[in-house]
Amino acid sequence: MSDALSLASDGSAAERAGPSARGPNLGGRTHPAGIGLFFLVLVGGIGYALFNLITDMQAAGQPPLAIGAFALLGLALLIALGFEFVNGFHDTANAVATVIYTHSLPPAVAVVYSGVLNFLGVVVSTGAVAYSVVTLLPVELVLKAGSSAGYAMIFALLIAAIIWNLGTWALGLPNSSSHALIGSVLGVGLANQLLAPEGSDTSGVQWDQAWSVLRALLFSPVVGFVMAALLLLAMRFLIRNRALYREPEADAPPPLWIRALLILTCGGVSFAHGGNDGQKGMGLIMLILIGAAPTAYALNRTMSEASTPAFVQVSERARTVFQKRAEQAPLPSPAEARAQITEAAGKKDLDRPEVYAALAALSNDIATQVKAYGALRHVPAEATPNLRNDMYLASDAIHSLKKREGLFVADEAETLKTYETSLNDGTRYIPTWVKLSVALALGLGTMVGWKRIVVTVGSRIGKKHLTYAQGASAEITAAGTIGLAEAYGLPVSTTHILSSGVAGTMAANGSGLQWATVRNLAIAWLLTLPAAITLAGLLYAGLRFVF
Repeated sequence: MSDALSLASDGSAAERAGPSARGPNLGGRTHPAGIGLFFLVLVGGIGYALFNLITDMQAAGQPPLAIGAFALLGLALLIALGFEFVNGFHDTANAVATVIYTHSLPPAVAVVYSGVLNFLGVVVSTGAVAYSVVTLLPVELVLKAGSSAGYAMIFALLIAAIIWNLGTWALGLPNSSSHALIGSVLGVGLANQLLAPEGSDTSGVQWDQAWSVLRALLFSPVVGFVMAALLLLAMRFLIRNRALYREPEADAPPPLWIRALLILTCGGVSFAHGGNDGQKGMGLIMLILIGAAPTAYALNRTMSEASTPAFVQVSERARTVFQKRAEQAPLPSPAEARAQITEAAGKKDLDRPEVYAALAALSNDIATQVKAYGALRHVPAEATPNLRNDMYLASDAIHSLKKREGLFVADEAETLKTYETSLNDGTRYIPTWVKLSVALALGLGTMVGWKRIVVTVGSRIGKKHLTYAQGASAEITAAGTIGLAEAYGLPVSTTHILSSGVAGTMAANGSGLQWATVRNLAIAWLLTLPAAITLAGLLYAGLRFVF
């Protein structure tokens, strides 16, 4: 969209910036009808989310919330959706930069097209990335999402990420929303550990999961740079059409087949971005819903009675595996088992007979309850929070144990894998209305405030104008890398992958790099994690007193 929907005007100087005078025209005004439609969809989306929230609570028999609690829930949901909105106009500008700077699509058409593909990417996403972010959080905060500390956690990490995103956007720097959110999660975890009583082992960051996420975040820009450069060189060798490697001529669009390729790759990046980045807010929204309305959202009440026999059967097989490892250790009561597993999980000391005995007791208790109720949808309100926490705790313990290579033989490993999946199916789900709400927030955000980042990516990374082949190489690399990361449930940065890809094509093409821009991008990349950690930690400490 144009200035009418931008948070700030980039000015004519920004639009003329760059190595070539043949940059796209980023001016123009949106028709009032378009602005009206935008806000109509926005208000409709908020109403849709509110309607489904109330309907779910009534259907599950959730007791009505007090006015203050309902207002707090609404505010938390708005902030979570606000993060996805900011993510949309901050990150998606990277996807449309190449298609705009090669004159493949007019700017207004490009951002609407990207917004629609972002929406679709969120809708068909699996939810794996959503809960990979949640598993970084301290176990005690996840299990007590509805406590004052739980609300302080949600508000602190989302507000910190939004502040950093808006700050870098104002400077026109393609900062990573993923880095900002992960940094905020780490900040909350570290602050919670400092504020926790001495000896509390479940109050800090889940570092085993955090390292795998951080490796993906740090390694993906290198992949973007190298793979985009190699792809461009391969294209030069295999496709000898000179038109592909020329700069755009004035405002003329590229040849039809090149134009189709660039539009397709832009859509691919937007779709992949929606599928990966859109999920990050989903997991946090589910924590908010579970904390405020556990009866409606703590368990997956969409699972039918037909799934109960299979769940009970795999629970019994898992209990057999645990009892075999327990040796002669006595089975504790369910309450004692929870305490033992929580303590052992915090210390990462799960491979002990008494812990296996506790897991056997807990898995037996879970299976007994589910069998007695007939299905998760029939679990009464008073039993829902405890059953959900038991299932989450057992899944978390199994996940940690499975990471130890060679600890379980083939049959045992397969049984525990199936059991972990069954537990996750019952607790880690995303309602359709949550997906659609996040998709709408991300899609609408795409159409707002995109110019600043587009100018940086399109004209300030390289010394020469972006060619068709460079744009296609960068976007094919970004779409593939982001899609692969989603398949493995890893959050990655669209911004850093695509920006690195553009830089890689500039280097491979001999176009040269504008080192001032590269330096600023590197500084933003290096500062995002510590800045977000500090912001979120301070906000969390302050909000603990407020709540």
